[in-house]
Amino acid sequence: MLCRTADLIAEAGASGNGIAALNVITLEHVEAVADAAQATGLPAIVQISHNTVRHHGGDVLPLAAAAAAVARAGDARLALHLDHVEDVGLLHRTAECGASSVMYDASRLPDEENIAATRSAARWAHANGLFIEAELGEIGGKGSAHTPGVRTDPGQAARFVAETGVDALAVAVGSRHAMVTRTTVLDLDLVSRLHEAVPVPLVLHGSSGVEPASLRAAVERGLTKINIGTLLNVAFTGAVRSALSDAPELVDPRRCLAAARAAVSAVVADCLRAVTTQAPAPDPAPTA
Repeated sequence: MLCRTADLIAEAGASGNGIAALNVITLEHVEAVADAAQATGLPAIVQISHNTVRHHGGDVLPLAAAAAAVARAGDARLALHLDHVEDVGLLHRTAECGASSVMYDASRLPDEENIAATRSAARWAHANGLFIEAELGEIGGKGSAHTPGVRTDPGQAARFVAETGVDALAVAVGSRHAMVTRTTVLDLDLVSRLHEAVPVPLVLHGSSGVEPASLRAAVERGLTKINIGTLLNVAFTGAVRSALSDAPELVDPRRCLAAARAAVSAVVADCLRAVTTQAPAPDPAPTA
């Protein structure tokens, strides 16, 4: 069933759990997330990034429509989210494409411009019934929120949320994007301090590099939405390579893609379990 992101995040927070948000690129990614959510009985957020939209020729609708159709066709509780949206044009297509939430990313802008742009995006999102996530940009002149070594200051984070009105905040606590090994060490004390200072759900980007036990510990300290992408792609491409290696004469892509879908589903199931620390709350109502 297609649910609202806000409801799934509220459910996770109320029950002391996190919720995994999985970045998808192909229909097989979407099906793998749905299969894993069905098998585990746990909810998930399906994310389409701005980079993936660019990969598909700049049009979000085909993949988003497929993802929404997959969600509506099954019993698994899934929400659709647009991730790292960098321009207002795509932001304004959020509701149209079936998504109930968006991460608006103005973090490349100077701090005050980021605040102003994000405030405007949040006003539009709320006027259209959407949940909006954002992130701080330059932190102490050291780079974006996911540059190695950068950490989010609790006071700055609280100010950013107060001045922008966003519903969730991505924070820098040690993770970084595109990690292919799970060697990241999270600053769990900082997670606790951010949780105390910031009145909205906290989001961890770049979670592919974090071991399941560390993800669980971070959820227990106050992180709620856990974004995972590269880990799925490692499984996907590994399965395709293996299928082609085992059958060099293979020309039917369905065999490769079926193997990739199964491999991604297994990884997603592990991720869903990793961020669930308590029994889930009752199912939220599906969207129309």
